[in-house]
Amino acid sequence: MAEDFVKAVDDGLKLSKRVYGGKAPPRPVAHMVKSPAATEGLPTAVMVYAVIFDPAMVDNPDIPTYQPHVHGRRDPPALIPLQMNGVEMEVDCYLDTAFVRVCGSWRLHCVMGSKSCDCLVAIPMGEQGSILGVVADVLGKSYHTQLIATEDIDGTAKTARAGDCGFLKPHIFTLTIPQVDGGSNLSIKISWSQKLLYSDGELFLNVPFTFPEYVTPLLKKLPKKEKIQLNANAGTGTQVLCKKISHPLKEIRRKVGNLGFLYESEVLSWSSTDFSFSYTVSSSHIFGSVLLQSPSLDDNDQREIFCVYLFPGNQKSRKVFRKDIVFIVDISGSMRGKPIDDTKDALFAALSKLDPEDSFSIIAFNGETYLFSTSLELATKEAVERAIQWIIVNFVAGGATNILLPLNTAMEMLSNVQGSVPIIFLVTDGAVEDERHICDTMKNYLRDGRPICPRIFTFGIGSFCNHYFLRMLATIGRGQYDAAYDIDSVEFRMQKLFTRALSPIFANITLDILDDLNEVEVYPFHIPDLSSESPLTVSGRYQGNFPDTIEAKGVLADLSNYMIELKVEKAKDIPIDRVFAKEQIELLTAQAWLSENKQLEEKVAKMSIQTAVASEYTHMVLCEMVGGKTAKESFGVKEKTVDPKGQKMIILGNLCVGFGNLIATADNIPPGSEESKLPEAAEIFIKATSNCCASLCSHCCCMCGIQFCSQMNNQCAIVFTQLCTALACIGCFECCATVCCSGSDGR
Repeated sequence: MAEDFVKAVDDGLKLSKRVYGGKAPPRPVAHMVKSPAATEGLPTAVMVYAVIFDPAMVDNPDIPTYQPHVHGRRDPPALIPLQMNGVEMEVDCYLDTAFVRVCGSWRLHCVMGSKSCDCLVAIPMGEQGSILGVVADVLGKSYHTQLIATEDIDGTAKTARAGDCGFLKPHIFTLTIPQVDGGSNLSIKISWSQKLLYSDGELFLNVPFTFPEYVTPLLKKLPKKEKIQLNANAGTGTQVLCKKISHPLKEIRRKVGNLGFLYESEVLSWSSTDFSFSYTVSSSHIFGSVLLQSPSLDDNDQREIFCVYLFPGNQKSRKVFRKDIVFIVDISGSMRGKPIDDTKDALFAALSKLDPEDSFSIIAFNGETYLFSTSLELATKEAVERAIQWIIVNFVAGGATNILLPLNTAMEMLSNVQGSVPIIFLVTDGAVEDERHICDTMKNYLRDGRPICPRIFTFGIGSFCNHYFLRMLATIGRGQYDAAYDIDSVEFRMQKLFTRALSPIFANITLDILDDLNEVEVYPFHIPDLSSESPLTVSGRYQGNFPDTIEAKGVLADLSNYMIELKVEKAKDIPIDRVFAKEQIELLTAQAWLSENKQLEEKVAKMSIQTAVASEYTHMVLCEMVGGKTAKESFGVKEKTVDPKGQKMIILGNLCVGFGNLIATADNIPPGSEESKLPEAAEIFIKATSNCCASLCSHCCCMCGIQFCSQMNNQCAIVFTQLCTALACIGCFECCATVCCSGSDGR
């Protein structure tokens, strides 16, 4: 899909040469191709594109000019980037989460005033981005997205066409605004959330904000305003030190744990670099706090809200636990190619980071298991080199997928370890039928009363594996879960999870207050260990009274008991419910999947609608408002349109990944193959014949055709031959229009 998008944009840039810019000086040719900042052709900031099926409509809406006629219709359509007249961005950082709001103005500068076309909004997001909403205003109409419960969808709503909404890449969300008139201005507001990265005591924010040169309006006299506002609330009550800012922001507020910055300027061209910001929270030791918040009046859950966060501090010499680790890697047939190659590279890097006193083993699995060694080996230089050679020889993709067998083997290998943190690291791209049984089996293993039970870290590749199973498995095992939905990000994301897994500094964490409160709900329900490479956050709901301080108790790397006193504070200007909404929804969805609990599914749907975070049990819809009046009425969480002239709600679909694909796993379909594409020649032939021949053939079999032809008289045979010839000519014309007459450079 991404490759098709890049080609469509390239076609659109060629077509845009038809747009006469008046007295504006022509752009250099270099500006009409992809800019260096967007070498892949994918959007690197919020962009809007004209969706052009008919190239003949491409022209300047203000200054109509003579244009050579263009024959044929583009399918798939070309995408012409729209010129942007202004952009504002506001970013609010809370703890480890950022909420981003972008408001921009674009003009449909490339379509005749008498014509209209759809406009595609592309929204690239940062680390673990989650779209929260889109609002668009154009010529008396307003469109906005919202979530509705899946069970509330009825047959009256219009279903979106393929491509109207979805993810171009896991971090790029797209949405189509229907039928915009040429020359119109579009005002669009987008909001999403994303995570801050953490390294060496420093929190990093990166927001895609690199605009290609061709979105700058041709007329230099038009004012172009660029504005960025940043608010950072670390919630720590300690001094926050700004380390890096990519744009010339001016500090407008500084309080303890709270910073504010502003940048506003008239510019000649738009930002050519992503917006980045980093800061440190000054402390050399483990520290944290507890934040409390009361629910809003419209909250479905009226229990009080709390969150506990722990930062590892920036002491680089801090001792980490000795580790006994078993790497379990899927080598089934679907891992063939880039997935298994990148997994091997990430595993090589992880092995090189092991300390000599750590011990390890490796299990490769498909339908069978293949062991590097039957017992754990110390991570000496020689053992690591032997392991690398073993991986090179034995990581050959092929066979089925059986996850329980290697997990049982790993648990047995870790059954007698002492004085260390035992870790299982599972990598897979497939789903299996006995996933609930696997979870129950792991629960039984982890109830054996050992001082430190095995931690389970899970990593999913692609969309065919059951990510909620992997998340639940990690939660049961006090570990963490991560995924690479995009094959290109496998090595990067896997290395990040390896780094967190291999650096625990504070384990077996308990909070003394949780036993004294009523109706307590904690996310995650087993508190993971604190890593030197990542903050730890725990959130939940409760009834009762929190004291002024609570104690977080656990074990340090030297196996000594350790206690941290955490101050309890009211959350000031930090929306805790929104900060933790995505994590809570995903954890509850995993619980609902495991227990097959309908009430939990309904609870997730309500949380999703309330917080605007997509879930498995909600669908996104696009609602239209005409002349400032909404075309719908509310029935609780259910939305129905009431416009008598037609449906004003478009169902855009479910934005989540589902619960795995057993058929794709059994067939060893590799991740990234979700959308297979026909070869170009075959695709053109099918398009050329689908409207007529396909309909005829769908009602006939070969024997019927033979019997029909054998009973045909001469006159009928002549007519039938002429009909087939005519249909063949139509197919040739369509093929010519698609391939030949669509014209180079859009002419």
